[in-house]
Amino acid sequence: MTQPVTLLGIESSCDDTAAAVVHGVPGNMEILSSVVFGQTDLHASFGGVVPEIAARAHSERLDGTIQGALDAANLDLSEIDAIAVTCGPGLIGGVVSGVMMAKGLSAATGKPLYGINHLAGHALTPRLSDGVPFPYLMLLVSGGHCQFLIAHGPDRFERLGGTIDDAPGEAFDKVARLIGLGQPGGPAIEVAAKTGQATRFGFPRPLRDKPGCDLSFSGLKTAVLRTRDALVSDQGGLHRQDQADLAASFQMAVAESLAGKTVRALERYLSLSPAAPTFCVAGGVAANMTIRAMLETVSNATGTAFLAPPLALCTDNAAMIAAAGIEQMPYRARDDMTLSARPRMPLDTQSSAMLGSGKKGAKA
Repeated sequence: MTQPVTLLGIESSCDDTAAAVVHGVPGNMEILSSVVFGQTDLHASFGGVVPEIAARAHSERLDGTIQGALDAANLDLSEIDAIAVTCGPGLIGGVVSGVMMAKGLSAATGKPLYGINHLAGHALTPRLSDGVPFPYLMLLVSGGHCQFLIAHGPDRFERLGGTIDDAPGEAFDKVARLIGLGQPGGPAIEVAAKTGQATRFGFPRPLRDKPGCDLSFSGLKTAVLRTRDALVSDQGGLHRQDQADLAASFQMAVAESLAGKTVRALERYLSLSPAAPTFCVAGGVAANMTIRAMLETVSNATGTAFLAPPLALCTDNAAMIAAAGIEQMPYRARDDMTLSARPRMPLDTQSSAMLGSGKKGAKA
């Protein structure tokens, strides 16, 4: 594709309602606007995201969010070349809201429609932020996913490994609740850890000695629970310093687990002899500066360039969805009104499923 195009992106897979306008060609794109409405306040009293509340909020906010993105880009719908929308994976009610909105806009305007895998949006973010050439190694680490991928092209991703149970972001949220911190758990633990002693509690690094790039965080979460219970039993509750030390020790365990498996993923990636070796990290957990710094150290040790996109592009946003649409347009056909929302949607369709299958399909 040689002619620049302008895409409207729509994202509603979890608890962020987002719309964006992106202009350009694959590997050279500009974000004209990006609007994100979070729902933290709506879910705060429940200790986590409530799917039904999230879906209702998306349906109420999508039209205004899209109009806001168009206004910020100083464009009208008639000036948009195509519409890209997250069609999975995610909380099905939210995904349905976005897909139905995109289908309605496409039907009303005649603009081409492209359903985008939410994970592809994250995995292709380095192309949007820095024009990173293929192939590059990607660690996608978020609230619902954790995978090492080699991005060979806009529509070809090779999974090297990933979590066999909880995603890191999920573990952060659960641990934050266990030790009495607020939600979302990732930022809460990172703040508490700044005054904590990361060596006080010897939490495990699950699967550290197992070959390959797979990770596990469920047992780590259980170790925090048992340590918390022991502290409460011994002293009648948790002191503020206990919370900080638990947070710091847990955060260090996650960081070292990710770093250790990154060493192995880099070995496999570098065996391809890429012309411009680059290791990228994206997803909400990539915003954690302790984790980010440790991954950068590991990458630099191998002479591989390290890239973490701007924080606004690490968390859920619609700019990455529009950008993924621009990247994939030359390689695929447009979607039609049969486009459906999917709660599960693996990025690497050639590898065997890591996390279950059943009626909803493989999770990863």
